[in-house]
Amino acid sequence: MLRRELRVYGTPAPQGSKRAFNNRIVEVSKRVKPWREAIVKAAQSQPYPMMTKPVVVRIVFFFERPKSHYRTGRNSGLLKDTAPHNHITTPDLDKLVRSTLDGCVQAGMIEDDKLVVTLHATKRYTDESGGASIVLEETE
Repeated sequence: MLRRELRVYGTPAPQGSKRAFNNRIVEVSKRVKPWREAIVKAAQSQPYPMMTKPVVVRIVFFFERPKSHYRTGRNSGLLKDTAPHNHITTPDLDKLVRSTLDGCVQAGMIEDDKLVVTLHATKRYTDESGGASIVLEETE
């Protein structure tokens, strides 16, 4: 069975609405294209065969913490006790998954996102660079 782990750096972007423009359908969000390009770039650094069987997907999206999560003054590098672990604001998790799976298809990691039979996805804050950890594993 094929298994592929990938760390993508950048700002995860949701796939939202589309709009018709000059007889073409285009993404409304300008952040989707750079996010998908980051997925393709990360995938190209680790060439693997394309997955063509049912796939289990695990994605953890990482968002950089805002300054409001940190203390001030001499403790400015420390998190406040009230700083959340999970990212519960926009973008929506389902829209992040849509753009990310489409990026995996574009990168040639999986043949089609219809092959995804199990999906685990999480949004978290990080003190490091934003992005995502993606694990794809073929299954029966």
